[in-house]
Amino acid sequence: MSARGKARKRAIDVLYGADVREESINASLLAEENRQLAEPTKRANSWGYAKQIVQGVAEHGDEIDELIETYSQGWTIERMPAVDRAIIRIGIWELLFNPDVPEAVAISEAVAEAKSLSTEDSSGFVNGLLGRIAALRA
Repeated sequence: MSARGKARKRAIDVLYGADVREESINASLLAEENRQLAEPTKRANSWGYAKQIVQGVAEHGDEIDELIETYSQGWTIERMPAVDRAIIRIGIWELLFNPDVPEAVAISEAVAEAKSLSTEDSSGFVNGLLGRIAALRA
């Protein structure tokens, strides 16, 4: 797995953790940073991009969630599994706010994470939702 792939997975962990513990993304990020300082690991290489993702999602959270609500056909954001919310938020942030990530890569990475971490139907849902949002930029 690439360093960016590992970073995305770590960002999913932070966002998912914040969601299920019902704490702010910034609080969850701070807790993870403190763990990083207390227990340096080989995974330190992926932390920089993971932190950038989480900070970006926190900064643009209202806009990202509005896009999810607007373009997720038949689903409210509250009804989505927490892991799907984390994956989709990262995908939208990469699509709209990180010019270093090609559109196709942002979508395919999100779909791969959904296949790996979520339900059988999640990858198709993530693909369709991110595809609709990507079409806004065209």
